[in-house]
Order: sequence, then C-alpha cells, then structure tokens
Amino acid sequence: MATNKPKTAKKSAGKKTSVKSKTVSAKAKTTAKSVAAKTTKKEKETVKLPKVTVEEKTVIVSEKTHPVKEFFARKGDQNENILTIFKDTKIIGAIIAEIFGTMLLTMVVLTLGLFNPLYLIFGYIGITAAVFKLSGAHLNPIITAGMMASRRISAIRGVLYFVAQILGAWFGFMIINGFYNVGIASGNIDATSGVLPTLMPAGEVYAAAEEGFGGFFWAFTMIEFIGAIIIAFFYARALNYKRGVYTFAAIVGSGVFLAMLLAVIINSNYLGVQDNTFILNPAVSFMYGLLPASADGFDALMSALWPMVVCYVIFPIIGGVLGFYLSDIASKLRGQEYAN
Repeated sequence: MATNKPKTAKKSAGKKTSVKSKTVSAKAKTTAKSVAAKTTKKEKETVKLPKVTVEEKTVIVSEKTHPVKEFFARKGDQNENILTIFKDTKIIGAIIAEIFGTMLLTMVVLTLGLFNPLYLIFGYIGITAAVFKLSGAHLNPIITAGMMASRRISAIRGVLYFVAQILGAWFGFMIINGFYNVGIASGNIDATSGVLPTLMPAGEVYAAAEEGFGGFFWAFTMIEFIGAIIIAFFYARALNYKRGVYTFAAIVGSGVFLAMLLAVIINSNYLGVQDNTFILNPAVSFMYGLLPASADGFDALMSALWPMVVCYVIFPIIGGVLGFYLSDIASKLRGQEYAN
C-alpha cells in the first residue's frame, strides 16, 4: 500500500503539469492571435496611398482647370451619332414632338398675333410643357443652333430637329391659311383685311436696305438678333430646372414673352412701323414670310431674298448661339456646372 502512493502522486502531478502546459499553450496561441490581429489592424491603418509624382499632379490639375477645353467639351450623349441615333425609336418620338409642337406654335402665332405677347405666352408655356419630355421642346431653330454650338446635342439630332421644325411650321401655316381662304371665298372677310399677321414682304425689306429707309433694315435685323439672344439665354438657364417641367416651361415662356414685348415696343413706339417686322423663329419665317411670292428671274429672286435670309435666319441663329454661350460663361464664372 505504501509503494502505490508515490506513483499516484506522480501521476496526479503529471496530470497537473500537462493541464498547466495546455493552458499556457492555449494562452500563448490566444495572445499570438490577438497580437497578429492587432498587427494586421495597425498595418491596415498605416497603409499609405501610392505617391503621385509632380508630373501626374500637373496633368490632373491641367485637365480639371482647362477652361477652353471644358467649355467646348461635349455635354450631351457621348455615344450619339449618325450610326447610333436610329437604333431605337426615341429619336422618332422626338421628331414627331418637334413637328407637332412647332405646328401648334405656328398656329398660335398666326391666330393670336405677334402683337399680343401676353396671350402668346400661355400658349407657349402649354406647348413647351407638353412636348418637353419627348424632345426637349426646342420648337425653334434658334434653340437648336444654340444646343448644337454648346455641344448639348449631336449634329445629326440638330439637323433632324431643323427639318422637323420647318415641317411643323409648314403644317401650321397650311392649316390656318386653309381656314383663312375659306373665309375669303365665302365673302365673310376681305382679303386685304390683314387678319393673318404677315412679315413685311421681301421686296419692301430690300427697298428699305437699298433706299436707306431710315436704316430700318438693320434695325429690323437687330430686333431679331437681340430677341434671339434673350430667348436662347432664358432656355439655357431653364435647363437647370428641367426636373420641374412647369418651372422650365414658365422660364422659357417668360423669355419669349420678354423678347416679343421688346420687339413690339421698339417696332411700333420707337421706329413707328405698324407692319410686323419680326417673328423670332427662323422656321416660321422661312415657311410663311421668307420666300417672295414671285420674282422676275433668278437675279431678282436672289436680290430680294438675301436681306430676308440675313434678317430672319442668319442673325437670329447667331443670336441663339451667343445666348447659350453667355449662359455657360456666367455659369462657369459662378462656379456652377454646365446644365444639359
């Protein structure tokens, strides 16, 4: 019995030692893991970003702050071109909207008249709000030219919009002129009553240019030019509010109203001319007042046509481009992004 006790004691001591060693090894593993975890955390926290060389910094800064390159950069769809624009039906819907909207606008102009801009603004706001989500509601080559020059739309879309606007103006003129001719044929109205507002005939504008009729030719041209700048500037500013359709339409309509109001006052009060000498829409003027009804030969046609083209097409288009450029320059100086 005495000989067995030491063996038992030795065994228990061995067991205790093994338990202690296991505990120590477990603690060592735990501490090792915690140390490794802390080390990885510290390594993660102390990871440094790759150094940027001076040349790379210079390139980045130059790309961000190059004003001319950024001003003329494309702001619209980067992938839209003549090969991709017809891949879906969106452009067809936009063209239909431009045709229909310009047709309605022409009908409003011919019925309400340009000398009633207060009535015209409500029609313009309604038409703009109706077609804005479909095409952007350009409804005027002045706007389309400005959008193209500021690279908000592609060249092919701009050309298609020009054609659509001319077609829409032609449809609107044919519809209203049809009713007008029915009234004349019935004898209820006089053909010389001037119910339809018409542009000053090409011959009279040419005579004003040739005979120096008080310098009115260039006065008429400046009315179109300044009015186009106002309309384009208001449209460009309205692009910042395009999420609210009615706000956008109200701003655009207000610009048209202001341009028309100034044209009316200058035309009648300052120049003393009672005939309509402005229209502020090259598509409408092209279809319903630009081309002379008759001319004695090609030379007479060209001599009568060039002042109309200068007055009602070229200068309004230039004014539209300037209106968009003024808006973009002001936006950039103010620290805002270009609206598109």
